[in-house]
Amino acid sequence: MTSPTEKIVADEGAQLDFSRDMSYADYLHLDEVLGAQHLLSPAHDEMLFIVQHQTSELWMKLLLHELRAAMQCVARDELGSAFKMLARVSKIMEQLVHAWDVLATMTPPEYSAIRPYLSNSSGFQSWQYRCIEFMLGNKNAAMLKPHAHRPEILARVEAVWRAPSLYDEALRLLARRGLAVPAENLERDWTQLHAASDAVEAAWLVVYRDPKAWWDLYQLGEELTDLEDTFRLWRFRHVTTVERVIGFKRGTGGTSGVGYLRKMLDVVLFPEIWKLRTDL
Repeated sequence: MTSPTEKIVADEGAQLDFSRDMSYADYLHLDEVLGAQHLLSPAHDEMLFIVQHQTSELWMKLLLHELRAAMQCVARDELGSAFKMLARVSKIMEQLVHAWDVLATMTPPEYSAIRPYLSNSSGFQSWQYRCIEFMLGNKNAAMLKPHAHRPEILARVEAVWRAPSLYDEALRLLARRGLAVPAENLERDWTQLHAASDAVEAAWLVVYRDPKAWWDLYQLGEELTDLEDTFRLWRFRHVTTVERVIGFKRGTGGTSGVGYLRKMLDVVLFPEIWKLRTDL
């Protein structure tokens, strides 16, 4: 006897002809996505390692899509749209943070069974992650080198390195609103890391001391705070997961591993927004 639920499903399915109509798998190109896991080792846990990194790259693709659009909105003074996109970026970062929880289930012996098959490949070489770092203002010319073997990718990453960061666009916005942001912060060599400035902090302090008068700029400051907060969590979970799995061994891509990652914990992307909390 057919249940009511089975009848509903049968009736709905009967209305479609998937030899002619686009299906769920067609729309998502699932054959390509689910066929992209090519294991090189006999180890059971390699599937986890591959899926973890592939899904992280997909989340980073969406993050870059949202971050680029948010920066364009800030440049056009369209802050309502920018806030929605930046909030989404922070939520994507939360997904990336929690992904480390799954990878952390891999024990040192399980990773050791995979590591010889990785050769020199490393997450350090993720060009999407490098674009995220550059768009958030952590500019470093040395980070272009891992992409030198692929000219088309190098060109993409280098274009982001040479362009203003999200924070640069935010400071330009403050200046357009009449706040006293120094000229050297409005037109400069964008390939260089932003240097913390007392004058820039003073401009943000004007906003934070009277949020009602500067509400959208105040909200922008808090969106930036949320974003860096989750980015710091991502870095922390990264370093702790690596230490948990490989200890202080060198990374497969040639970095110092945990030592390098710990240095990254000290990088502050939006320094004045954090310092003003002490000075309010």
